[in-house]
Order: sequence, then C-alpha cells, then structure tokens
Amino acid sequence: MQSHPKISPDSAPQRPTIRQLDESAINRIAAGEVVERPASAVKELVENALDAGARRITVDYAEGGKRLIRVTDDGCGMSGDDLPLALSRHATSKIDGSDLLNIHSFGFRGEALPSLGAVGRLTISSRAAGEGGVMIAVSGGRMEPVRPAALPQGTVVELRDLFFATPARLKFMRSDRAEAQAIGEVIRRLALAEPEVGFVLRDVSGGGDGRVMFRADPEQGDFFGALHARVAGVLGRDFAENALPIDAEREGLRLQGFAALPTYSRGSSAAQYLFVNGRPVADRMLFGALRAAYMDVLSRDRHPAAVLNLQCDPQSVDVNVHPAKSEVRFREPALARGLIVSALRHALAEAGHRASSTVGAETLGAFRPEPAADTAPRVYQMDRPHRAAISRLAQFQAPEASSHSFGFAEAPSARTEPAPLTEADIARPLGAARAQLHENYIVAQTRDGMILVDQHAAHERLVYERLKAQRDGSGITAQALLIPEIVELSPQEAAQLLELAPDLAALGLGIEAFGGGAIAVRETPALLGQVDAEALLRDILDDLADIGRSDRLQARMDAVLSRMACHGSVRSGRQMRAEEMNALLREMEATPLSGQCNHGRPTYVELKLADIERLFGRR
Repeated sequence: MQSHPKISPDSAPQRPTIRQLDESAINRIAAGEVVERPASAVKELVENALDAGARRITVDYAEGGKRLIRVTDDGCGMSGDDLPLALSRHATSKIDGSDLLNIHSFGFRGEALPSLGAVGRLTISSRAAGEGGVMIAVSGGRMEPVRPAALPQGTVVELRDLFFATPARLKFMRSDRAEAQAIGEVIRRLALAEPEVGFVLRDVSGGGDGRVMFRADPEQGDFFGALHARVAGVLGRDFAENALPIDAEREGLRLQGFAALPTYSRGSSAAQYLFVNGRPVADRMLFGALRAAYMDVLSRDRHPAAVLNLQCDPQSVDVNVHPAKSEVRFREPALARGLIVSALRHALAEAGHRASSTVGAETLGAFRPEPAADTAPRVYQMDRPHRAAISRLAQFQAPEASSHSFGFAEAPSARTEPAPLTEADIARPLGAARAQLHENYIVAQTRDGMILVDQHAAHERLVYERLKAQRDGSGITAQALLIPEIVELSPQEAAQLLELAPDLAALGLGIEAFGGGAIAVRETPALLGQVDAEALLRDILDDLADIGRSDRLQARMDAVLSRMACHGSVRSGRQMRAEEMNALLREMEATPLSGQCNHGRPTYVELKLADIERLFGRR
C-alpha cells in the first residue's frame, strides 16, 4: 500500500493555477465529444451537405475511414470568405443564436469542421453559384490560406489521417471492417431520412474508383411513395411488402412512416429507424414507445421493425441536449409517446388477420429438398403422363376389399370435406375448410392457393381478444387486501409512484402515502391473483427510470389474459367439424391481430398455387 505524505495542519495546500486553454486544445477536447469514430465524422459531414441543399451525395472512405473520408455534394457551396469562418468554432449559417429551440437544420453548433481539423488533415474545396472555386486546408489545428480550386458547384470535404493529432484515440478504434459497417449504417439512416436525395457509398481502400458499398438513387413522388421506394431499396423488398403505412396526428404532432407486421419481427432492434423532424435519433423514450405498441403481439425476445418520423413544432422539442444531437427532449413526452403507441396499435388492428408474406416463403423453403451432391439437372420422364398410365396408377392406389391387395387399404390420415365448393366459399380471404390434419391443422382452399391454419394458435388469439374486450368494457376489478402491504421506498421513489396513483387505480392497483417514503398498497388487480406488491412497485419504478413511463401492470394483466386464453382455446388433438373449422376461419377474418398468436408467431400460412406448382417442377 502506497503511503501519502502527511500535510501539516499549519501549511495550506498549494492552490492550482487557472489557465486559459489555447484554441488547439479546445478543439481537440470538443472533437472528443463530436467525433467518436470515423462514422461520427461521416455523419457530421453528410448532414452539412444536406443542410446545404444537396441532392446527390457521394461518400468515399479508405481503411474504415481511418485513412480517408471524402464527402462530395452538389449543394449551394461556399465562397472564399466563408471557408475560414467555417473552420472557426461556433461559426454557423444554420442559426443566428437568438432562439436555440427554433432549429430546422441538422447542424447548428458550429463544432464539427473545426473539431475535425483539430484531429486530422482536413481540406475543403467549394464553389458557390456565380463564383470561382476555392479551397482551404487545416492540419492538426493549423490553418492554411485560401487558394483557388477547380470544381463544379458544391463542396468536397476530404479528411485524411483521422486522429493523427491525438494518437491515443486510435487505440480505441475497431477493425477496418467494423468501422466501415458503422459508416454504412450512418448512410442508411440518413438515406431513410431523406428519400429524395441520392447517396453513393464507396470503399476506395484499394485505390481507383473503389467498390460501391451502397447506392440509393433519388426517389420521386409524394412522401409515402418516395419513402416506400427508399425503404425497399435500403431495408429490402420483404420489409416493404410487410410494412403498414402509418399516418396519425394529434395536438400538433404527426407520425408518418412504415411499421412491419408482428410476424415480420426481428431478433434484435437493428431494423428500428426513428426520426424527429427528419433527424435520426436514438431516444430511449421513443424506442420504448415502439416496444410498448407491439407489447401485445410479440414475445420478449423479438423486436419490431419500423421506419417512423415524428414531426412537431421545433419549439416543442430540444435537440441541443447531446453534442452528437442523437438524443432529444420533448416538452410533452407523454403526448409523443401516446401518439406512437396509439397510431401503431390502430394500424396493427386495421391489418386484421394479415400475416407477413415471408411466412409462406419460409414454409416453401422448408418444403424444398436439400440439393443433391451433384449438380446435374433433374430429368423428368413424363411431364404429362399418358391417359392409360394415369388409369393404371389410379387402380393401383384405389382401396381394395381383399387383404392381399397392393393398394392402400387403410383410411386416410386426414378428415376430408367432400362437399362441393362455391365461388363465394373460396373467394373469402382465408378460403373454405377442406380438411383437418393431425387434429391440429386446418387446410382451407382459396381462389389461387391454400391456407394452413394452426387451430390452437388461432383460437388462442381469438379468445384473448374477447377477454381483453370484456376487461376494457367492464373495467378492471380490484381486490381489497385485508391487511395493506407497506412498501418502504425512498421519498423520491414514493413521490414518483404517488403521481401515478390515479392511473394505477384505473388498473386495479390502489396505493396511498404512509408517511416518509412508505407506500401502502390497499388493492391489487383481482385478475393477477396473489401479487408480490413490493416487487411490482419496484418493477414499475425501474420502467419509470428507463423510459419515463411504466406499462408493467398492464403487461402483467395482459399476460394473465393470455394464459387464460391459452387454457380456454381449442386444444391440439381435438377433431373439428366442417362448420366449426369454417366458423374459426370467419372469426379470424373479422378479428384484429388474428394473423399471429399471443406470442407473435403466425397462426396461418398461405401458399399460392403457382408456388406449390414450382415445388413439383410444373413451372
């Protein structure tokens, strides 16, 4: 153990000297906040290009952005007088400083370019309309004079040797591949934010023109048309085909974008893209609202996919709470959260029985046999068998009375419905029931294919929705405790819960102050049965600390209803009559969210006749 020299009580400690840091040190410190990695630099430079009105932006990088980042745009450009100012701290064209809440641009702090110039070798070439091209260079904070340059209207910002002036930061960089992936994610998010702008991302590590890693051409049309096309290009056709359009407005807030069906859920939150006034954000409250909207249709290990933009008056949201501008603070967070939850739940309910198209594709993939070791093409002896051959085959397969027959004497494993079908029967969305397989799967025929229904999963969702409707219609019954349970909390925690007391009472949880930080729990929801009141209150507090709101009690009651629905639904192994199967199909068509069970799994699979024919080599 190291000993420390004793300080005499008579001797005063040496007073530290207060110094004014020089501009170079200030910029390097600021760079640590603004530029965390190459992707951060790309984000700042591309946002500057968007603020300049660019309609085409090209980003080149080498060695994951550590050696080179070059951003080329066709925006308004800058003059020779603008360039030195652009490299000065807190110099910006985005705001005048009179109102830090009325912000309509991506950038406004005036820190990005001087920070990049302080830690790397930065060159800016630009040309404004009607003026000649100019350029300026700064290396490690040392600025060179402006000189002429040849280029079309727009700006080219080239950053080389990032963090050469602060080599300690280089030790925290990840591999070239990881840094390149982070750059790609930044470009994808900005491409989703600005669908009318074209983006090209190239890896020029090997020299020359490099390799195009991402390309998105400018999209035309209205907001939804352009965004849908951009979503298809960035996130894939499957997402675009299984995404629901969202357009909802409440008290000055408007939510627009696309949210995927629950059966198109993901194993992580990587497919969640949220924007506020077009700005990509990583806000816990907004992500929590997205999760809450899908709470009733997804299991805990699955995540929804969505591209959503929340538009609001800039005065009602503060984007100046983080140097990277990735977090925001709403003046009325409950209003923003409520709009997201209600809009998404309404859209999911409107989708009715719809399940994602990828379910059928995955089913067909499971049906296809594994490819043979050799790659020789299949040879079919007869695409159209002779009529006589078909007749002999039918005779061989026909049931025979004799036990010595070579035919199939046993009864079929499926219960079929031989009744003739009408056009009206098969024209329904889920068709008409034709058979039940293994006492659990209903086979229905549609006009252009077939439907395979998991009877237990489907009925479980139907019963669950009925139970929720009953609960919401008659209210939640509270169960009074003979002896109130006293829960000791800190005064701050108790105050948080007491603010929510009216909301909790509506859910059947009655609480009141009991002096100091103690809370008396006098009623609990009867639906939950035996409740550990202290654990429940602490879970609610954890939610409040994490996302500013708690749906814990609602989630627990929904979980109880889900378990009740599971026990009260049609069990696997039960034989169903034709009228029962058809009644189940009709109720599914009329019930919201019936395309997935209570855990987010599909309740039915749809196979198109054309796809089935491909399985048998007919197409």
